[in-house]
Amino acid sequence: MATTRTQPLVLVVEDYSDAREMYAAYLQFSGFEVAEATNGLEALEKAQSMAPDIILMDLALPTMDGWEATRRLKADERTAHIPIVALTGHALPGHSEGARQAGCDAFVTKPCLPDVLVAEIKRLLEPKSRGGDDTGRAARTSTKRS
Repeated sequence: MATTRTQPLVLVVEDYSDAREMYAAYLQFSGFEVAEATNGLEALEKAQSMAPDIILMDLALPTMDGWEATRRLKADERTAHIPIVALTGHALPGHSEGARQAGCDAFVTKPCLPDVLVAEIKRLLEPKSRGGDDTGRAARTSTKRS
């Protein structure tokens, strides 16, 4: 018997435990179900077995980095539809384009305000709830102050 989720499931892929736990706590507070992974290989396994609604993917991960994990998730018909938000501490111009080419649907520079991250997740999930398509709407979000 399959279980039905009442809230969207977010897979948080982050090797730094403090950041992962902070994201998980805030997302749960914001009404999401949360699963966690600490490297790209674990992310692949959990994405295939749990079918999350969206994935937050740190790009600098051990075992298999987020770049490769994203490429593999997008190449797999079981997981290709899942939106992926790239999380990175590197705000270099080429990173957002590289993340988009790897298959990320959005790019968020760390550190970011939790509200910004939740807004980006909701933006990416909104078309799914309406049955629409959000292809080509990649975004880059940064919370750096001038």
